[in-house]
Parts: sequence; structure tokens; C-alpha cells
Amino acid sequence: MKILLAGYNIDYETIREMRKALPGADYLTPETISAAYARISRNPLPVNELRKISRTEVESARKSNRNIVFAMGHSSIAEHAVFNIDVLGVSRLLAEEIEKFRLCSYTEKSQRYVLLKDDFVVPEEIRAARLDGLFTGMIRSQNEFYHVLYGKLLPHVLKKNKEMAREPSHRSTLEGWAKEDARYVLSLATETQLGMTLNARNLELMLRRSAAHPLEEARRYGRALFEATSGIAPSLVRYTEATEYDRLTREALRERFMEHVYPKITGKTKKETPKAVRLIHVTADADLRVIAALLHASSSLPMNRCLALVEAMGAKEKKEIIRTGLRHMKSYDPPLREFENADLHFELVVSASCFAQLKRHRMATMTCQEYDPGLDITVPAAVSDIGMERAFREMIGKTEEVYDQIRRAAPAAAAYILTNAHRKRVFLKVNARELYHMVRLRADRHAQWDIREVTEEMLTLGRKAMPLTFMLATGKDRFASLYERCFPDEGP
Repeated sequence: MKILLAGYNIDYETIREMRKALPGADYLTPETISAAYARISRNPLPVNELRKISRTEVESARKSNRNIVFAMGHSSIAEHAVFNIDVLGVSRLLAEEIEKFRLCSYTEKSQRYVLLKDDFVVPEEIRAARLDGLFTGMIRSQNEFYHVLYGKLLPHVLKKNKEMAREPSHRSTLEGWAKEDARYVLSLATETQLGMTLNARNLELMLRRSAAHPLEEARRYGRALFEATSGIAPSLVRYTEATEYDRLTREALRERFMEHVYPKITGKTKKETPKAVRLIHVTADADLRVIAALLHASSSLPMNRCLALVEAMGAKEKKEIIRTGLRHMKSYDPPLREFENADLHFELVVSASCFAQLKRHRMATMTCQEYDPGLDITVPAAVSDIGMERAFREMIGKTEEVYDQIRRAAPAAAAYILTNAHRKRVFLKVNARELYHMVRLRADRHAQWDIREVTEEMLTLGRKAMPLTFMLATGKDRFASLYERCFPDEGP
């Protein structure tokens, strides 16, 4: 066996300095790695020698990449070229669009820890509609109210947590709690920044989708991303223009609904505060299927025999198989992959603040509606505790008046003015293994209260549907005590 380091990502400024010091160093491109790996399947040379050849024959490597990726269709070769991208000065609304790409990695500026400095994006659509004065005025009012809220929330948090407040090391945490509740009045136009890592295959997809997006900010982001990356790996990124599929499909579906489905809807929908979490569908006999999958992976039997065996088992025997699969688990261990055989479909109604955390679980299947003022808002309990709920709702009311004016003139950009308190519907499909991960992170006492409440309710409903499967599902802080209850003679 031989394990060699083929490369790793370094800061682009370092690469630029190397290019200055080494004129003609064309091999400073991720394309050579892709080309070398592409040749593994058909060339008997060791891969480290293939990499050496690619470095000395860059144009040949690029030609090979184009042929393999585009002519032969082996797009996975482009995944060996990886980029690190700084994204600055984008709106929170656009950040949601950027982070829809599930096979990329993101770290975003958090409004929970960073105090707002009143930076926000004014969309081109709103400027074109000559509503930028109205828009900017409303944003500034929201931001002023944010600072008022923070000024009142911080002493409330300090007083409520006197023991923690005595320790200077806890000051940042307590300030963060005040910031995270004050931010519910901030708009989706608020500027943010993020670090992004993606491979060339996903870069190409992101460029194409951005080019087709209805918002000018998204299209401008795509153009800037192309400009920043276009010269780095030209043999791996080719199809960057908007396609009719990307541009037209969503709008066609909306038109189909309005023309053919909506006219058939009778009666008025009641205006009510919707349930935050609904379990819409769950895999039938979910516990049974997980147990059968555990047996299948541990034996040489076909799945139909495993299912039949489990169906014939008593409750105690079924429980013991799940216990065996979880017995050696620690708070940082994921369940075995067999737990992915049970699915849960949820409809969630979540605030923008909650969704900012929910969207990070990109391995789940998540589709969303637009933010909808008709779904009411989420008001942090602390805002009510300090007697500011009425003022908070008044600010939301003014925001929605501006939203209605913008929606009539520039509907695509209306959501920018809405706040972190506004809600939207999310349809979420997770398997049991992924829900374990979500619960471990988001049902922990350190998690933000909004996402914690949603996740705990998801787990409650999930446990009713598959109690054995979720035997050890809990937040990290409660794992040890739950383990002791499940395995009283063994300890964590």
C-alpha cells in the first residue's frame, strides 16, 4: 500500500505570488489533477506518474479533460478540481439561493454573533420601479428598531442569567442571545458574507442556475463568479448559460396551477396561524424495515427473507436488534446506514431565522414556497418579556405595507423587505439517519431556540411513528442520560 498527498487547497494570493516568481508556471491549475485521475482507468502507469505527466503537458491535460468530461460525459472528473470562494456583500435572500446547492460547503456570517452595521442591498428591480426611497426608508427604520431591541434585550438576558453573567468568559454568549432575538426584525436585504468551497462540476451548475434566476442580484452574482473562476480551469467548466429548462420550468408550473388548478378550488381558506410541524408521510412499518436492513447487511439472506423473519419476531426480539445496532454508539456517532431505509415527510412553517439554520441540512430533500406574510410571524419570547411585542408587530405591519407596494410594482423583489420573523412553508423529506443528525445538533440546549423547537417537534412525531428506530435520538447534551436509560448496565 502507498498513500501519497496529491495536493491541497492553498490561498489564491499565494498562488499569484508563485506565478510571479515562476513565469510560465501553467501547471498551477487544478485541471492537472482532474486529467491525471481521468487517465487512471485506461493507463497502467501509477497515478503519481500520471500527475507528473499532466503537470508537464498542461494543454494535453486540458484536451483530455474536454474529451472525457464533455464528449464522453464523465462529469465526475470535474469534481477533482476544487475552488474556495469568498462571497461578500450579498443579501440574506440571495444567500438562501446560493446555499441550495447541496454538494458545496458554506460558512456564513452569523447575525447571532455579529452586531449589524446597517449594511443592506438595494435590488435593481426596486431601483427600476423608483421605489428605492421607500425601500431604503423602511430598512433604516427596521435597523434602528433592531438597535433599540438589542439595547433592551441585553440587560434582560444578563438579569435572567445572573450566574453566567458573573463570568466574563460568558459575556459573548449572553450578548449573542440578545442579538439573535433582536435580529428577527432585520430584513432579508441585510448584507452578509460567506466562504464557499465547491468543485468544478457544481461551479458549472451554479453558474447556469444563476444565469436563469429571476433576480438581478442572482444573475450579477453568477457573472461575478464566472469572472473570478473562468481562467482557472477552462477545460472543466463549459456550459454556463441559462437553459430553457432552468428559466421556464418553475414559471410554467405556476401558470399551470393558476390556469387549471386554482379555478377548481372552492371555498375560502381560513386565515389562521398554521402548525409549525406536520408529519405528512412516513415509511410504512418503518421499524420493521430498519431491522430487516440491519439483518440483511449482517447475513447472506435476500431482503424478502429478512422482512419475513422480522415480521415473525416478537416485540422484544425486534427491540434487541435495534439495541445491538446502537449499543456502542457515542454522542458523536451517526447511526448505521441501514437507518436510511425509513423516511419521514414533514411540512414545516418556519421563520427566516429558523430557515437560515434548517437550510444547512442539505442532505435532506427540501423544497420551499416564497415567504408569505399571510403565515403570521415568529415573535421571540424575550421580545414579549421586555414588553416590546406590540412595537415589534407595529414595525412588522409597516414592513408589510411597504411589501404590498413593492409586490405590485416589482413582485420578484418584494421579499427583500420582509424580515427574519416572516415565515414560509418548507416541504422536507429526511431519512431516520439524517433526522438523528439534525436532532443531535439542533435539539441540543446550545442550539438556537427557534430551530430547537421545530426539531424537537419533528422528533416527537417521528418517535410515535418509529419508536425503536429513534431509541437513541436526542440532543448532544442529553445523550448520556438517554443512553443510561436504554442501556442501564453499560454506561455511555
